[in-house]
Amino acid sequence: GPLKPEITITYIAVSAIFFNSGLSLKTEELTSALMHVKLHLFVQIFTLVFFPTAIWLFLQLLSITPINEWLLKGLQTVGCMPPPVSSAVILTKAVGGNEAAAIFNSAFGSFLGIVVTPLLLLLFLGSSSSVPFTSIFSQLFMTVVVPLIIGQIVRRYIRDWLERKKPPFGAISSCVLLMIIYTTFCDTFANPNIDLDKFSLIIIVFIIFSVQMSFMFLTFLFSTRNDSGFTPADTVAIIFCSTHKSLTLG
Repeated sequence: GPLKPEITITYIAVSAIFFNSGLSLKTEELTSALMHVKLHLFVQIFTLVFFPTAIWLFLQLLSITPINEWLLKGLQTVGCMPPPVSSAVILTKAVGGNEAAAIFNSAFGSFLGIVVTPLLLLLFLGSSSSVPFTSIFSQLFMTVVVPLIIGQIVRRYIRDWLERKKPPFGAISSCVLLMIIYTTFCDTFANPNIDLDKFSLIIIVFIIFSVQMSFMFLTFLFSTRNDSGFTPADTVAIIFCSTHKSLTLG
């Protein structure tokens, strides 16, 4: 369509989000987040080990129901995806969480998913496909890492202006995320070959909502224990990074 999501979303929108984050974050915050190994391990293990395994066990029960088989396979496929590239960062920032930690886990998880996700699909679905490793790696690098670095460089020169004017970085990122969600829905339902019964579609929406809320509550319980060592800001980043999946990368 006229919005050209294959260009505006895949490249420009994601790049804008990470440039925005690079511009708004202090360098010391990024450096500090990089060293928070315990948080990174928690997020990646939950996302790429616990999440797909729990979904697989849950789907063994759902397989005896009349729900469309391909919707269930789609749910398992999404469960094997890495953390989201952009939404977790925006949501974490919107509620005052550890944005720097969310950025690192989104980027690192996406790069890790290039290798891990096909292996998970092979393990849980018995099928996989060849992954254009080089093209995906270069696309992620150009849309995530490079804009973040450029944002940090630009920040050094206009730091005083940023602190004085305080631009609405959060609102900008939220608008970009809304555009990503809108074009994703348009792309999905514009397909004339979709043949789904209403019952399966409604049930799967309810299941996704229930799974999402359950996993968010679970990560909240784990990350707020007295011996967890996580701050409230860390907990916010963990909840969003651990329980959201990158449908775009998938």
